Amino acid sequence: MKAVLKKERDVGFVIEDVPMPKIGDDEILVKVEVASICGTDVHIYDWNEWAQNRINPPLIVGHEFAGVVVEKGKEVKRINIGDFVSAETHIYCNHCDMCLMNHREVCRNLKILGVDTNGAFAEYVKIPERVAWVNPKEIPHKYASIQEPLGNAVDTVLSEDISGKTVLITGAGPIGLLAIGVARVFGATKIIVSDLSNYHLEIAKKMGADVVVNPKEANLREIVLNETNGLGVDVALEMSGAKSALSDALKLTKFLGRVSLLGLFDNNVEINLTDDVIFKKLRIYGITGRRIFETWQIVSDLLRSKRLDVSPVITHEFKLEEVEKGIKLMKSHQSGKILLHP
Repeated sequence: MKAVLKKERDVGFVIEDVPMPKIGDDEILVKVEVASICGTDVHIYDWNEWAQNRINPPLIVGHEFAGVVVEKGKEVKRINIGDFVSAETHIYCNHCDMCLMNHREVCRNLKILGVDTNGAFAEYVKIPERVAWVNPKEIPHKYASIQEPLGNAVDTVLSEDISGKTVLITGAGPIGLLAIGVARVFGATKIIVSDLSNYHLEIAKKMGADVVVNPKEANLREIVLNETNGLGVDVALEMSGAKSALSDALKLTKFLGRVSLLGLFDNNVEINLTDDVIFKKLRIYGITGRRIFETWQIVSDLLRSKRLDVSPVITHEFKLEEVEKGIKLMKSHQSGKILLHP
């Protein structure tokens, strides 16, 4: 089959024909209909410090996808051939303390599809039955392929009730853009979005942002305070992994407010805990992955009901062989979510 490989410990991917996956007794084989590029895939392509310490080539990359089950192992009971599925990319062990307490997203023995095991940028991918999510057939395949990052957005937005709240979202990459739509659906009263890309900010408006700000061109602090009667926002969602954005999120959240952190930082950050967190009595949540499978049910219902329109976020679609074109476009900050078709 055709697949996208991180073949060497160096920058870049290669497209090669590789053997078809052979499934185990508890696994299923899925014909990939559509996959989407994630920031993690860009890091692996760039061979940054994180990738160098985590990835062991050769590896088929990619983890966000939707497809049809074509084969199943003899111990598989829940999933049937012909099912339209996506995958929870956190492959959990199901026996550590975190798994037993239903926090499988932070499994102590966690493996990630396309990071620790061969992934979905291929014609076929094998996954354990336990991480398969059966999609309603009425959800378009391209929307089903982005449920994994949409789940990130849902958990970031809904780590507490968002209804009736003013919200600042720092970082309007694909997950930040999805978070705008989720916040709108769940009742946020005003959504302010900050990003350095005017291209992203135009999509943010389409997703329901009330105010968009490019901090290179306008004073974010003045705008947020003006929009919130000088108090700051009730909720800040940090989606960028930029130190300056984290500082903005903490400083512009009102007393007794909530901050949810999804963006990943390249190295240690310095914050004023005393003035920006403790004296303001802020509540801070670290978000990783999704609640398995509670968040998947919310995401599925949002898409099936059409209450959430994710179409503005999907800006480009390429053939699988054009993955490098998609990676470079993402790095230019002139795209939203980019889909790949095997």
